[in-house]
Amino acid sequence: MASEKNYDLVVIGGGPGGYVGAIRAAQLGMSVACIENDKLGGVCLNWGCIPTKALLAGAEFYHRLKHEAGDWGILADNIGHDWSKVIGRSRNVAGTLNRGIHGLFKKHKITHIEGFARITAPGSVDVLKGGPEGEKVDTVKATHILIATGARSRSLPGADFDGEKVIASKEAMTLPEQPESLIIVGAGAIGMEFAYFYNAFGTKVTVIEMLDRLLPIEDHEVSKAIARSFKKQGIDTHTATRTTGVKKTKKGVEVTIADVADEKKTKKLEADKVLVAIGVRGNHEGLFDDKVGVEIVKDHIKVDKATYQTSVKGIYAVGDVIGPPWLAHVASEEAVICVEQIAGHQPAPIDYEAIPACTYCQPQVASLGKTEQELKEAGLKPDEDYRIGKFPFQAAGKAQAMGTTEGFVKLLTDTKYGELLGAHMIGEGVTELLAELGLARRLEATASEIIATIHSHPTLSEAVHEAALGTEGRTLHF
Repeated sequence: MASEKNYDLVVIGGGPGGYVGAIRAAQLGMSVACIENDKLGGVCLNWGCIPTKALLAGAEFYHRLKHEAGDWGILADNIGHDWSKVIGRSRNVAGTLNRGIHGLFKKHKITHIEGFARITAPGSVDVLKGGPEGEKVDTVKATHILIATGARSRSLPGADFDGEKVIASKEAMTLPEQPESLIIVGAGAIGMEFAYFYNAFGTKVTVIEMLDRLLPIEDHEVSKAIARSFKKQGIDTHTATRTTGVKKTKKGVEVTIADVADEKKTKKLEADKVLVAIGVRGNHEGLFDDKVGVEIVKDHIKVDKATYQTSVKGIYAVGDVIGPPWLAHVASEEAVICVEQIAGHQPAPIDYEAIPACTYCQPQVASLGKTEQELKEAGLKPDEDYRIGKFPFQAAGKAQAMGTTEGFVKLLTDTKYGELLGAHMIGEGVTELLAELGLARRLEATASEIIATIHSHPTLSEAVHEAALGTEGRTLHF
């Protein structure tokens, strides 16, 4: 790399926000460099979305063979697993996709710079070797700077990560030996996915959640359904429960929990390890010289959500580093919109009220838009202001044929026009059913238009069709 080479855009971070933004900018004719201190693909590709789904796919396969093979007339006695291969397959999947991004950068003539970045002024980025306090090895100049540095796991007060007994999600997906027991603090998507994964392979799992239900941002009915399912699978859960202490022991960890309503009611739990999954904080430490003046609010970079510009002209930020929702697909879309605006285009803005969210445990959970409790809190009344259409997979022919009858599709529509207000699903493959409803929301489609769209038979998507029928009181198969 030539010293002080000039680019139209320098992207800091090579995750789903950074690499997608870099590719889109290159497609628009910009000269682009991407500075990344670790592997291209970021946490999502290397340590998050992709490798965890590979782990979960293996867990589901193993669980069904172990517990359901006989129902299919399949003889699968003495089923076991090789832990190192379970983990190794996940790493191979991530490695394949990482190499793919290198190929895309080469195709689009994007300069990949390895190192840490420090913005010293608008349009100027130092490249450091060995860390954020490392030696300066180069300076890159750019008309525009896009920050996409992502986020990292937030630690539990008084229980710093040690990578062995107190672990974050990164360690959870690469443990060299399977633990006999695991406590998970946090019942959001990350905690629930790892709970399913480890339990499926035989680890004794306990989930602790401070709020009053599992998956607390989901619709109440979905939370109740996943709680029933996890109990059936043998996963212990404690909701409305605060984790008040974590003590390392010779054997593993001792976790003290307390009832949120009465903290005098305490209990001690023991396990080999504790996985802390209570949220994330943006990666921005060491990124700016003090004189730059980029505003930070609640551990995240503050931006204008219309343009993604920070408080400093010419410096933009997208993805997890700017705060919730912490989702890879949101980071990618924000990056595309940001660079298209830089290039003078007028892209359609993101509808942050209809972001699709997925949890990939079994049964899967998928949702977008308002929950029923949010509608009630806004003063809306069922039937008078909104309608509910609900269809159980137990009544779906394809679900019966697949042996996956757990769960349902629930749609919330506006009473006056029939527009989709929210969609909440739990069951087999629901993460793949969500895109139809996202498109319906984007196009302001009504329940009648979803009903008028023929859904192939037999498919799981028929449950969406039936739920739409249900909002008009005319479900056919339930």
